[in-house]
Amino acid sequence: MPKLTIDGKEIEVADGLTVLQACELAGAEIPRFCYHERLSVAGNCRMCLVEMERAPKPIASCAMPVGEGMVIKTDTEVVQKARKGVMEFLLINHPLDCPICDQGGECDLQDQAMAFGLDHGRYKESKRAVTEKYMGPLIKTIMTRCIQCTRCVRFSTEVAGIEEVGLLNRGGHVEITTLEKAVNTELSGNLVDVCPVGALTSKPYAFNARPWELKKVNSIDVMDAVGSNIRVDVRGREVLRVLPRIHEDVNEEWITDKTRYITDGLSRQRIDRPYVRVDGKLKAASWDEAFSDIKEKLSFLKGNEIAAIAGDLSDAESMLALKDFMTNLGSENIDCRQDGAKLNASDRSTYLFNSSIAGIEEADAVLLVGSNPRWEAALINARLRKRFLEGGFKVGMIGEAADLTYEYDYLGAGPDTLKEVTSGKNVFAKVLKDAKKPMIIVGMGALTRTDGAAVLAEAKAIADKYGLVQDDWNGFNVLHTAAARVAGLDLGLVPGSKGKDVAGILEGAENGSVKAVYLLGADEVDTSKLKNAFVIYQGHHGDAGASCADVILPGAAYTEKNGTYVNTEGRVQLGRLAAFPPGEAREDWTILRALSEQVGDALPYDNLGQLRQRMIEVNPVFAAIDQVSTTGLGDIAGDGTKLSSDPFKSNIENFYMTDPISRSSETMSACTEQFVLGKEQGATGTNG
Repeated sequence: MPKLTIDGKEIEVADGLTVLQACELAGAEIPRFCYHERLSVAGNCRMCLVEMERAPKPIASCAMPVGEGMVIKTDTEVVQKARKGVMEFLLINHPLDCPICDQGGECDLQDQAMAFGLDHGRYKESKRAVTEKYMGPLIKTIMTRCIQCTRCVRFSTEVAGIEEVGLLNRGGHVEITTLEKAVNTELSGNLVDVCPVGALTSKPYAFNARPWELKKVNSIDVMDAVGSNIRVDVRGREVLRVLPRIHEDVNEEWITDKTRYITDGLSRQRIDRPYVRVDGKLKAASWDEAFSDIKEKLSFLKGNEIAAIAGDLSDAESMLALKDFMTNLGSENIDCRQDGAKLNASDRSTYLFNSSIAGIEEADAVLLVGSNPRWEAALINARLRKRFLEGGFKVGMIGEAADLTYEYDYLGAGPDTLKEVTSGKNVFAKVLKDAKKPMIIVGMGALTRTDGAAVLAEAKAIADKYGLVQDDWNGFNVLHTAAARVAGLDLGLVPGSKGKDVAGILEGAENGSVKAVYLLGADEVDTSKLKNAFVIYQGHHGDAGASCADVILPGAAYTEKNGTYVNTEGRVQLGRLAAFPPGEAREDWTILRALSEQVGDALPYDNLGQLRQRMIEVNPVFAAIDQVSTTGLGDIAGDGTKLSSDPFKSNIENFYMTDPISRSSETMSACTEQFVLGKEQGATGTNG
């Protein structure tokens, strides 16, 4: 570990660090534009110049590795003059349009011009103007502001795994461009975050607000099961944007485009009052009328004639309240697996991403089974790509072939190939056997089939045979797609010994054995089978579940309540209330608590603290916030179903529309047209 002196202070740092990183460890602030901690070093902007003893001129600290005995000075007259000169060059062509720039108030160029710039300019020549570039429905470009730091190019190539953003020309004519193509990656919104000036900004957010007008609330994303840490920016009762928060073990500092841009869907198609179906038509009603209608219908039914299904966006509090409510009614017909995933709630290790998301970086081989991680969990896919780029990482895939942004060996389409791996006949069996920390990732495309339990048992056989589970490593992973799924399984929202699962509930509703069904935000089920049942829908959007309901109870979206969510690796995280629900809508658990007073026994908790205490009593994992426990792997027994030869198929057909919020978003609709339906707008697209 080399020792060096920075501004008269001796410091010892790890090998391989740059002078810039060493200066920051020593407490010295170094300005920069092109340098980014998660991207390769470019050394373009020269803003990070420092003085090094015996060097003939200031050095670019971002590109200089530390060395033994270095003497660095970060605040001399030479350094200050160099930084002012660099800033003067950077502003030669900049339009200086801060009053109309969306980056104003949170712009690196603005801040550093104030701190390190001159108070005047010496250049009288005309500024260069650059034509705007089309980058798709999400990114607005004002390329005259660009300082060619190439952060966007490096992010696209290194993290997102696409090569659609690059540099054209040389010298004073250099431009960032996509050649008028949309940036086709699920992570394109992060280009706005990495841009240190206002050249790339958010198109849906354009001219909506200034950062100082917004209330900022830390929360958790529910658009997939990764549990990305986010910041929700609100003005009044309207969510205007969602930005990432840094969490090294989950999302680093990235979020997906769906997470970032579904905000307009939060204000469209909302249910803001109770409704009751009268003479075949839904009519607005009061809470008392809605509750009395439910009470009247349920009072004549036995427990086994009532069922409940929890949706994919539900928080843990509302799911536990639903379970307790159904228990009071004497019903065991409850399920949180609305896609029909064949997962057992008896052993937590059998349904978690056990190696953890950060643990991917320790693995040296992975077998993907029935999963397209690029659409099911784009940030896990980015982590897989990050590990692939480091080298020594083999990827095998069984299922639908897809562009995952990294190379993989396509092994086959279905369970027959999986059995070949188990028996050792497949070439990838040797890869798993020779790997020190191998992984298997089983996706919902393999588990939502009728033979899902048998597929999971076969994956367990592979884990046992090839040593995927060791003392300090558990490489058996289930990749969920629903934010509510792990918490639902942790709380036991699965049928009792005599209860029906989702398929049984739908079949029972169709044949009349199930007479009432409670849908807690469940919109991904076949609602055509619910025609003969009395349907209560509690949710926040007028989607499929609401259209078939007899009574609608308006709930709160994830940004409008304090809720607990558990991600695919079993990490318990807390979402926060950022804006209040519209109209008469209420937090979901409070609706169930109020309804329980009318129908049966009142639930035994009156506030959020008591409910969370009840959650901990049901499962102690809810006491450990933001922690991942590493355990062995429990037994997985099939349900007697034989493996089919049908190929695996991913359960997500459109990344941009997977839930009621994203289906209500105009921005996600534009992305669907552009990237899924392939309606390329190209040069005719506008930056509006």
